[in-house]
Parts: sequence; C-alpha cells; structure tokens
Amino acid sequence: MSRTAATRLPEMMSADRADLDALLDRTVLGHVAFADEDGSPVALPSMIVRWDDQLLTHGSTGSRWLRRIGTGVPVAVSVATLDGIVVARSAYESSLLYCSAVLFGSFSPLDGAAKLAALDFVTDRLLPGRTAEVRRPSTKELAATTMLAMPIGEWSLRRSDGWPEDPDSDVQGPAWAGHIRFGVPPATVASAPDLRPGITVPPSAGRVYGIS
Repeated sequence: MSRTAATRLPEMMSADRADLDALLDRTVLGHVAFADEDGSPVALPSMIVRWDDQLLTHGSTGSRWLRRIGTGVPVAVSVATLDGIVVARSAYESSLLYCSAVLFGSFSPLDGAAKLAALDFVTDRLLPGRTAEVRRPSTKELAATTMLAMPIGEWSLRRSDGWPEDPDSDVQGPAWAGHIRFGVPPATVASAPDLRPGITVPPSAGRVYGIS
C-alpha cells in the first residue's frame, strides 16, 4: 500500500494540489523528520516555505541537522494549521478542526543566483516588500547560510472540517454541540529599544499586521 493512501476516513483526504498549496501558503512552520547517522529518528521544527513546486528551508551552515538532510537523505515534512474545535455532545466524539499534510522527498542545497532568489523569496514571504527596505546580504552572510530545496512530489493531505457526528441518543440530550473556530489573534509590533528616533513601522510590517 502506498504511504500516502488513507487507511482510515478516506473522505477526509484530498488529492487536489490546490488544497496543498493553500495549506502551505497559510503557514511557515513545518517539522522535518529523518533518520540520523546512527539510524535514530529525528523530527525538528523549521521554517518551511513553498516556492512554486519546491519546499524551502534554511539556516546556519553550522547546523548539523541541515547538513544531514542536505546530503539528500529521505525526509518527511509535516505541516498543519489548527483552525478550531469540533465540540460534540460527548468527549469521545469531540475533535479538532485542522488541515494537515505530509510530504516525502529529499532536500538539496541551492547555490549562486538560485540561493539568493530563494532567500529573497523567504524574506518577502514573511514580510512582503521587506527586501526592498533593507540592504542586500553580504558575501559573509550568504556563506554562513544554508538554503535547501525539496521538490513537491509525493504527499498526503487530510482536512477535518465537519460537524459533530453524535449518535441520536446524544442529540436528544441537553449538551451543546458545534464549532469553536479560532480567529486571527490581534498582532502587536514593538520597536527595538535601540531604534533611532523618527523611524516608523515600515510598509512591509503594516501590510501584514494592519498597522498604518
């Protein structure tokens, strides 16, 4: 059986690439799982960004785990968004509203112009327009940064967005049932304590966090 095939609740699965892209574009946090050199399992959180048909992750060239996955060892990358709670009339039937995916493949390093373009993309993914507001990376900074890319090929996506499936006996009871959907928390922006007077919040932060 394929490792992306559903063994339970197949109706919650999606094979639509647009659904995967939408999930990846909603979050920048993923967990990368792989086997360490001694064969022990490792799963580490990392910033994960979709760049067209690739996943990007990056960090210091001194990172042992980035060096490990940069050799092309097989990895599984999991991403998820938590959207709320399905409140059923019993604890047993209650669950979460979520969308999650696991992608399988391997990472390889980007260099030269591709590496710089990927770094710019990651920066603007967090704060659109930020690269136009700051200086370009120095040669030393580029040399200290590892940028890895993994083609998006094999993946599995599951979404929970349904109502409680309570038995009739519970439906006739007194307990409330429904959805508690998490809203977008209010954002706060704090200027650095050593910021020179007169420097205001830049457009990149204002566009993302609704600050004028």
